[in-house]
Amino acid sequence: MLKVGLIGLGFMGRGHLDNYIRLESEGFPVKLVAICDIDSDKFQNKFLPGNIDVGNVKYDFSKYRLYTDIDEMLEKEELDYVDITLPTYLHAEVTVKALNKGMHVLCEKPMALTVEECQAMIDAAEKNNKKLMIAQCLRFWPEYEYLKECVEDKRFGEVLSGYFFRGGNTPLWSYNNWLLQKDKSGGVLLDQHIHDVDMINWLFGTPKAVSTIGRNVIEGSGYDIVSTHYFYEDGKVITAEDDWVLNGDYGFEMRFRVNFEKGNIVYEKGVLKVNPNDGKSFTPELPKDNGYYREIKYFVNALLKDTPIEVAPPHSTMETIRIALAEMKSADNKGAIIEL
Repeated sequence: MLKVGLIGLGFMGRGHLDNYIRLESEGFPVKLVAICDIDSDKFQNKFLPGNIDVGNVKYDFSKYRLYTDIDEMLEKEELDYVDITLPTYLHAEVTVKALNKGMHVLCEKPMALTVEECQAMIDAAEKNNKKLMIAQCLRFWPEYEYLKECVEDKRFGEVLSGYFFRGGNTPLWSYNNWLLQKDKSGGVLLDQHIHDVDMINWLFGTPKAVSTIGRNVIEGSGYDIVSTHYFYEDGKVITAEDDWVLNGDYGFEMRFRVNFEKGNIVYEKGVLKVNPNDGKSFTPELPKDNGYYREIKYFVNALLKDTPIEVAPPHSTMETIRIALAEMKSADNKGAIIEL
């Protein structure tokens, strides 16, 4: 039985909490024993809603040891690993602390705000012989997993083009509004668009160059709308866009369209549709569990079996940050082509 401590009880932290409750109820060998959050009001179930439906229930916090100080929790608790769902600017610092305390780390995306911080996290994991995984949940999302399989086994031939989009309401639910402060979140590019940057990295590898146009709508937030072209040696046309000022009743949406030589795959409104060029469209049978549940289960199994982190290894998610920062540099220079 692995003992875990959850650090951060914001919107994403509650999503992780829901999955620990579920995993324990299923008899999976992991037990959440401690939770830390600087805002003690959250232990009274006082939360702001996020942009998707995770962790919006009332919790019984009496079953956990509760902390408002990270250092105190890391000092007092004997944990197998910590699950870090803190604001982005704290990821590297707290990850390194936990690794140096001899704990494995599952850390929410994005990995960090700079490549140097990412490298410090990796160095600490290697020095302490501990596992580190960044929770890039789309790598565990069934629809994106299916797309990955199609890219790798070439069942529909080579990729010709791809379009990825996500967007929704402006994130007004973060503690002290950290999400809308560029120096803390990196804006939409590092906080939300990072999902599709990571997916493009995972599917196709590092592009040879990027070109990004961005727009700042909310003062101080960094880019709120971005559109990026990714250049590859084989000429495939890959684009990704994000917009977190789609307000009113828009809600949240993520979708993709990838065209292959022998067909195309479209994911929109929660439905994956495969359209072969020479046959009828179909919706493949996929696992029902979402990426949040599956990423935690994967990480715990890697600890229990002492197997390497292969789906989301930290060197790969560090490369995602390098690509995203090249996009930011391009946007800062009005779409200039930035080589990687």
